[in-house]
Amino acid sequence: MEKPALVIMAAGMGSRYGGLKQIDPVDEQGHIIMDFSIHDAMEAGFEKVVFIIKKANEKAFKESIGNRVSEKIQVAYVYQELEKIPEGFTVPQGREKPFGTGHAILCCKEVLDGPFAVINADDYYGKHAYQAIYDYLIHHRDDEKYRYAMAGYALKNTLTDNGHVARGICRMDAEGFLDGIDERTHIEKRGGKAAYTEDEGRTWTEVSMDSTVSMNMWGFSHSILAELEKGFVEFLKYDLPNNPKKAEYYLPMAVDVLLKEGKASVQVLTSRDKWYGVTYKEDKALVVAAMEQLKRQGLYPQEF
Repeated sequence: MEKPALVIMAAGMGSRYGGLKQIDPVDEQGHIIMDFSIHDAMEAGFEKVVFIIKKANEKAFKESIGNRVSEKIQVAYVYQELEKIPEGFTVPQGREKPFGTGHAILCCKEVLDGPFAVINADDYYGKHAYQAIYDYLIHHRDDEKYRYAMAGYALKNTLTDNGHVARGICRMDAEGFLDGIDERTHIEKRGGKAAYTEDEGRTWTEVSMDSTVSMNMWGFSHSILAELEKGFVEFLKYDLPNNPKKAEYYLPMAVDVLLKEGKASVQVLTSRDKWYGVTYKEDKALVVAAMEQLKRQGLYPQEF
């Protein structure tokens, strides 16, 4: 079987953070979060990384990380562009946003020929999740169902003190398989607890800090690509016309459809690690301090 590849979604610009945050250094040596991610992935066994980027960012991206990591791991580039849509469809007039994470992964179909993991470029996931996902992909095959996996994190390990976040709260069965994901686009800390609002703060619903959430780290067999292709056509036909400038085809939505149809199972691999990310500019100092602490603990060398 083809060894699993690592797919890194780096085509999005950080709207709340501002600028191309994926290539913003987080230590004195100039490493960015992706350096830590690729280091952890290689330790777990991954030998190929696929970067999903915008063509316009290619030069800056390669100078910041691509050229450097290509010396130690096989690298491929995929470009998520609005024009990458099936024949017979057109990009809505005035559309600037990419078509979402489902479309991003679909753009990889020409460079993937086996199982793969998916991560966000600007998220630090910790070593445990990479090993768990890699081991799952090595030891599981599709049978009567597609056999997928997802890294799950305790909500309390993913929140920021600097504003609200969007999180997918997981519903699981007794055996740890995913039943569904409830997308909450506005969760924040409130008095030592966590709560979400769906009406711009008029009302709040408390959610347990121990809730398992998805941080968009997935493990897929190659089968997901054909399913995304079909689902993207449905999105273009029926969803995009309702919101032509902003509607997006999200990866969790596509997975949820397969779960409801009984075509796939998703094993939730609970991570012990704390997630770090730079959602807001104020988060960066925390991430920098955390990476330095991890180095002091011996989890990473100063130079790698």
